[in-house]
Amino acid sequence: MRIAAAGDNCIDYYDETGTCFCGGNSVNVAVYTVRLGNDASYIGAVGDDKFGTLMCDGLNQKSVDISHIKVLHGSTALTHVSLVNGDRVFTRYDEGVMGNFKLTEADIQFIHSHDLFVSGFWGRTINDLEQIKAGGILTAFDFATKLDDPTVIPACRFVDYPFFSYDEGRDEYIEDFMKQVSATGSKVVSVTMGVKGSLCYDGSEFYSFGLIPCRVVDTMGAGDSYISGFLKGVLERKAIPECMKMGAENAAVTLQYSGAW
Repeated sequence: MRIAAAGDNCIDYYDETGTCFCGGNSVNVAVYTVRLGNDASYIGAVGDDKFGTLMCDGLNQKSVDISHIKVLHGSTALTHVSLVNGDRVFTRYDEGVMGNFKLTEADIQFIHSHDLFVSGFWGRTINDLEQIKAGGILTAFDFATKLDDPTVIPACRFVDYPFFSYDEGRDEYIEDFMKQVSATGSKVVSVTMGVKGSLCYDGSEFYSFGLIPCRVVDTMGAGDSYISGFLKGVLERKAIPECMKMGAENAAVTLQYSGAW
């Protein structure tokens, strides 16, 4: 099984320690997909600076296909991060050359050679979802906390597996929202809720799953790990509760070390 991940990448720079790690929603999903035993490609843009080299070298080391990555003149996206009680807090984001990123026709043809496409809200691919979906592959998209964004409902018409983040836990608001998203035609709507676990809806039934106990070192990449594990279950035609379990198990691995990967 092959997953194509397109969109954002960034260097996560921890201000207190001066350490940095490669990351970004789409990049993380690609890396975690390979960690779980499937093949993954990443399509995106990096700068012609030391951080762009770091990103490309890191993805090569993780056996991610970067044949469609673009190296543009300028700086690689950089996220400044602080750790507060083990949880990451983003203090500043410099988009760099990702601000000029756009999928080309060649990129979309390449994506169509995969089994599933995944991207995220900051990946600059939301306007390409219709064309990607028309290629006959499964689609997944991480809308993060942007539940109220006006682009969500129109975009979900072309997303089989939309993911959202909502830390308030299961309540009437999130259930109604998930039903609204599901009505666009999505196969399964997923919401991660931090320490409250996750919630899924398939158009007829809600499913809940908690957390896998572990020692939390850094939450960076935990949500992306959940998405990767869940989508592995999807590609293996697992039942929704098993997909949720696979997502939580993969997140628990990432929570136990510093940085996304």
